[in-house]
Amino acid sequence: MVAAEAKKAKIDEENAEEQIDAQLAVSVEKLQDIQDDLEKINEEVVEKILEINQQYSEVRKPIYDKRQDVIKSIPDFWLTAFMSHPLLCGILSEEDQKIFKYLSSLDVEEFKDVKSGYSISFNFNPNPFFEDSKLTKSFTFPDEGLTKVTATKIKWKDGKGLPNGVDHDKKGNKRPHEEDESFFSWFSETLKEDDVDEIDDEIAEAIKDDLWPNPLTYFSNETDEMDFEGDVSDQEEDGNDEDEDGDGEDDGGEEAEGN
Repeated sequence: MVAAEAKKAKIDEENAEEQIDAQLAVSVEKLQDIQDDLEKINEEVVEKILEINQQYSEVRKPIYDKRQDVIKSIPDFWLTAFMSHPLLCGILSEEDQKIFKYLSSLDVEEFKDVKSGYSISFNFNPNPFFEDSKLTKSFTFPDEGLTKVTATKIKWKDGKGLPNGVDHDKKGNKRPHEEDESFFSWFSETLKEDDVDEIDDEIAEAIKDDLWPNPLTYFSNETDEMDFEGDVSDQEEDGNDEDEDGDGEDDGGEEAEGN
């Protein structure tokens, strides 16, 4: 009798567990259906955002052109902005900074279909380093998950180039990435057909999504730091002058007491 009751209890427990598992499976399936519906909506949102961004890229273009006209009147604007950016400052060597002094403008242009890619262009005044007036790197997304990269092959002048003319070991200063001793290797390095090296992504995204929308933020940070340092130096000099004056008065007082 006891054995039969125990067996029945075990069967009831197993049936209950099976029922719970069946209910759980149904709930999970319903939840998955809801998540699928949300995913469809999220995809629609992304599509709409891209459409709006594409529409307003045309609206922003003349404003960017107007901004660039003003930037041209500010010496070393892009160099200063680069050197103030937490990531980009680390990829400009001392020699690169000399080249950047000839940088007249920077342009980021999304393709007409914003989903298909974008390009980043650096426009240079005539300079003693290379023949090119424009260096461009383009990122094209032909298929989901793939990125094709094309870049200007820099025409370095005699005695210049990588590594000639861009000697970063001359003063013992080396960047953290020894294989990329110059920012300009970003253009001249061997590119993989359907893959972007991680550092390429970081540099391109930092320029496109961070620096380009509002470079004044970084330019102003740099100038503010310079002003602050100048104020501190002035205060220190004023303080030293006061100390010197004060010491003179004390010495005079001691002499008077001695007399």
